[in-house]
Amino acid sequence: MADRSRLRLWTMRALFATLCLAVIFWRILPLSTVPRGWAGPDLIAALSFTWVLRRPDYAPALLIGVIALLADLMFQRPPGLWAALVVLGCEALKSRGPGLRDRAFGAEWLAVAMVIGGIMLGYRLTLAILMVPQAPLGLSLMQMAMTVLCYPLVVMASALIIGVRKAKPGESVADSRRFGT
Repeated sequence: MADRSRLRLWTMRALFATLCLAVIFWRILPLSTVPRGWAGPDLIAALSFTWVLRRPDYAPALLIGVIALLADLMFQRPPGLWAALVVLGCEALKSRGPGLRDRAFGAEWLAVAMVIGGIMLGYRLTLAILMVPQAPLGLSLMQMAMTVLCYPLVVMASALIIGVRKAKPGESVADSRRFGT
């Protein structure tokens, strides 16, 4: 029994990493040679927030940090800044997770939107203080809005396709760790 739950835990962690790597691979494909005039959502952050709020043991902070750092390197962003902010946002949401678990989806969506806004603000302020060239404000706001708007779709896909759902009322992460998952 414990071996099966441990296998499921590591399978879900590997699936999370695979999904994030697929997002990175898709974004670096040279599908168009013309620069886009719009910014898409940050699906890695949306996936991380979804999985951390539903099953924090499936997406540990170290795994999220490594994947976000790899994304920083592949997307030619300042290495580690976005990764650190995403990990901090995940940890903030993880600490609020038990309170959000009993509420409606709107409260969770609002909390995630505030975290995404805080991450974007922290990212832009840090780059401005260090005088690093950055994307226009309009593109950053568009990416933030697209990430917030795509969050419900990521939640729905994670729940329906992959099976990452909120923990049941009597179930907690501490209980699952005690039993070897």
